[in-house]
This record gives sequence, structure tokens and C-alpha cells, in this order.
Amino acid sequence: MEGATARLSDIAAQAGVSEATVSRVFNGKTGVSATTRQTVVAAMDLLGYERPPRLRRRSAGLIGLITPELGNPIFPALAQVVEQVLTGAGYTPLLCTQTPGGSTEDQLTEMLVERGVAGIVFVSGLHADSTADTGRYTRLAGRGIPFVMVNGYTEQVSAPFMSTDDRAAMRLAVSHLVELGHERIGLAVGPRRFTPVLRKIEGFVQAVRTTLHRTAEEAEALVRHSLFTVEGGQSAASTLLDEGCTAVVCGSDLMAFGAIRAARRRGLSVPRDVSVVGFDDSPLIVFADPPLTTLRQPVEAMGRAAAHALLEEIGGTRGGSPPSTHAEFVFLPELVVRGSTGARPR
Repeated sequence: MEGATARLSDIAAQAGVSEATVSRVFNGKTGVSATTRQTVVAAMDLLGYERPPRLRRRSAGLIGLITPELGNPIFPALAQVVEQVLTGAGYTPLLCTQTPGGSTEDQLTEMLVERGVAGIVFVSGLHADSTADTGRYTRLAGRGIPFVMVNGYTEQVSAPFMSTDDRAAMRLAVSHLVELGHERIGLAVGPRRFTPVLRKIEGFVQAVRTTLHRTAEEAEALVRHSLFTVEGGQSAASTLLDEGCTAVVCGSDLMAFGAIRAARRRGLSVPRDVSVVGFDDSPLIVFADPPLTTLRQPVEAMGRAAAHALLEEIGGTRGGSPPSTHAEFVFLPELVVRGSTGARPR
């Protein structure tokens, strides 16, 4: 009994409620709001306690979440937000990750359909590749599977899309660097065929033209394509440094780490000699040296919106509420200034 009392007090302290409230949740009593009940259950999970049988809700169904590889911390962060919302709604999320040499998006989709999923969230998938056949999504819709897309809008697919405003992100980055006195700014991004990359280029070129009064050709000349990896960022940044750039905007935080490495291998200091801006605001980058100035994707808002849009789609296909709008919902990024950007070197 002493252990049970200790457990109650631990959970109550973690959840910020009384022990009596925890007891009511445990025993399935009335008089506790759904929000409080969920807070108590979350506190149990955080403390590692096993849920009582009555709190192990039967799943309303499986929902697939297909992401690229998890090497970029932004994808697990987004997946966690989506899973929290779906779990709170009674569904069981099934995370499917694409890895080089592993299962493809089509194979993962087919596996989910065979298991009778209620819906699918696609994160930065083939829908974001302008060269990919979008017929796969038309066929999926024809099979009655609701789905939602995150990043990579295309008019050819009828579904709710959640996207970061890549153009606005580049305007924020370039304006910040111009205010610091930089006049030769480069852009290191992934392959050109991806919609978010094309949008970043558009925003970058527009910002350089507006703030530095360069031609579109001059701005385009300082765009370098590589992979969204540390090595890719290092390679792209190296060529931009050869071109005399004093600042580099990157398409991901991992690429930004590579840009910092490229500068240091030349004996240059960040930010004294070269300024670097990342993209994502991955959870671990505050521990970088120097802490990375970056463009924060609104992961929490986008993840929650994607999950709620899918739940609306599922409700619509089951004859409930009408499905959510098949359009793109654009979320504004935020420039987070840390230690990797500084005044242009003299």
C-alpha cells in the first residue's frame, strides 16, 4: 500500500493535480475533465508507471506516418507531435521510415493499406519531388484511404497540405545578413527537383534582388545544390566560399553544420569570417559550437494541424463531418538568431 501511495503522490506532483484526482482517474470515476485525465495518463507514462487496465483504451484504428530517414532530427520531432495528437484521439500511430536501400514509399504505403489503416500522413515524400508520378496518390484516394501531406505542395494531388513558407524563410535570412553588412550571400540547398528547394531559391533570389539590388542571374549564380546532409553542406559551402561569399544560408541544420566545417577547414572562424544560417531549428542544435542561427520550422503547429486534418478526412470518409479543405496551409517560419551569424568581416 505504501508503494501505491508513493505512486499516487509522484503522479500527482508530475501532473500538477491532487492525489484524489489521480485516484479518480485510476478508478474511472466521473468528475474529471478529459484534459485532466490525459494529463494524469501522460504523467504516468513519463514516470514509467504501467497504466491500469481500465486506462488502456482500445485503439480506434491504425494510422500510418511515413517519413524520410530519421537522421535529420526534425523528422522525429514532427513525428512525435503527430503521434501525440493521434494517440489522444484514440488511434494507434505506426511510424514507417524510408532508409537508403530499404523499403520505398510505395512499399510502405502498400503495407499500411494491407493492414487496414484508417489514414496516412506523408512527410516530405514523393509528393515533394516534382519529377515523381503523382498518380500513386490518385490511386490511393481511389481506394478510399484518406491522407495528408507535410511539405512539398503540388496542385496535382487533392489532399490537405501543411507547408513551411520557404520563400518567407529566405527573405528573413537574407534581410538578417544584409543588416549585418554582408553583400555576397550564398545559398546551399538540396536537389533542385524538390518543391521546398525550388521555393527557397525563389525566395532567395527575390530577397537578394530587393535588398542588394542584384539581378536574378547574379543571385542564381550563388546557389549550390547538394544533399541535405553534413557532407552535402560542406561540399556546397566550399564552392560558395571559393566564390567569395561571407555568408551562407543552408537548406537544413545538418547542411549548416557542414558549412561550418568547410569554413574551419580553411582556417576561417564562424561568425568572425563567415556567417552561417541553418533551416529547421532541430532540437539539438543549441548545443552546437557556435549555437546555430536558424530558421525555425513551426513543427508543433504543423504537426498538430496535419493530424487534425487527417482526423477530419477520416470523419468525412466515414460519413461524418465533411472532409477538411483540399488546399495548402502555409506556416510562417521564425528566424532564431544565435551565435553563427555576425558582422561582415572587414
